[in-house]
Amino acid sequence: MTTSGPTNGGPGIGPGEAAVPITYADAGVDIDAGNALVKAIKPLAKSTLRPGADADLGGFGALFDLKRAGFKDPILVAANDGVGTKLKIAIDTGHHATIGIDLVAMCVNDLLAQGAEPLFFLDYYATGKLDVATARDVVAGIADGCRQAGAALIGGETAEMPGMYSGKDYDLAGFTVGAAERGQLLPRDDIRAGDTLIALPSSGVHSNGYSLVRRLVANSGLAWDAAAPFDPGVTLAAALLEPTRIYVKPVLAAMRATGAIKAVAHITGGGLTENIPRVLPDGIAAHVDLGRWKMPPVFGWLAAQGHLDDTEMLRTFNCGIGLVIIAETAKKEAVLAALASAGEKPIVIGETEKGRGVKSEAKGKGEAEAVRFSGRLG
Repeated sequence: MTTSGPTNGGPGIGPGEAAVPITYADAGVDIDAGNALVKAIKPLAKSTLRPGADADLGGFGALFDLKRAGFKDPILVAANDGVGTKLKIAIDTGHHATIGIDLVAMCVNDLLAQGAEPLFFLDYYATGKLDVATARDVVAGIADGCRQAGAALIGGETAEMPGMYSGKDYDLAGFTVGAAERGQLLPRDDIRAGDTLIALPSSGVHSNGYSLVRRLVANSGLAWDAAAPFDPGVTLAAALLEPTRIYVKPVLAAMRATGAIKAVAHITGGGLTENIPRVLPDGIAAHVDLGRWKMPPVFGWLAAQGHLDDTEMLRTFNCGIGLVIIAETAKKEAVLAALASAGEKPIVIGETEKGRGVKSEAKGKGEAEAVRFSGRLG
């Protein structure tokens, strides 16, 4: 879990001069701090134990036993992601406890969109000067996210790189692997016009659009420790650091209980506008009724601060919707009930329809049938 390397060579030694070693620590890399971090996070990794993994850190690689995890004929699905400039708010305010949840969420929710169960997770933490307490807080959040997702934290890398990062800056990346039985991957090939769109609420901004969020906060003149204008009970920093929701367990339960979920769209960068078309076949579009839900107050504040219209909001932020499920209409009540019994508050927000030939950009896919929005964001 830590970098290592050779001791830097010293300068030339003249006659009669004693050699003065220049160590790795002199170059700014503290191997002892890295070892201390590994010891500190081993209990966190063990807390994510699941069948197939032993959560034991320290080897050159990590093992996972698919057979012990209960799979018979699995297809592996992999994803990686970061948390963008939301990380800068955590760094600037010293609030590191939940940013690791965001890291896990951004990865495992993408696996879910393929119909896969997350199996294990690995992290990459890079900084100029390793602060063990900060790194432990970050990894504690990662372990929390892994427990929420049912994934084992089986390894990672901590890189101390003086000269690459300034001050207390650090960066994060996450990597996850999941599996689905052959023939159960999403999206299914039977999506038709008339299927139902079911949305699951977000917890807030999640982890996209934060370059704009930070610009709008700067323009407002508010300090991070000021009361949030849209939620006076918490600071602005705490409100904007609300972690991304992890939808894995309730959605997998609904998939398995009903057999009626045809596709899942994780609403990340590109918003509803670009992410729903990613899971639709050619010739099929989505109709979304914006009047079916009310945005959390943070989005109204952001829209007002930036003078943003609905079009810009819908392609920048999740606008209160973290996940969209496409379900067989004849079984939509069963899907809604299964989600509700798992603690979710599902909302029917529209339906699929025959495409009208109106194209727009779909994230990572190119042009696709554009989402047809009706009503206004509230």
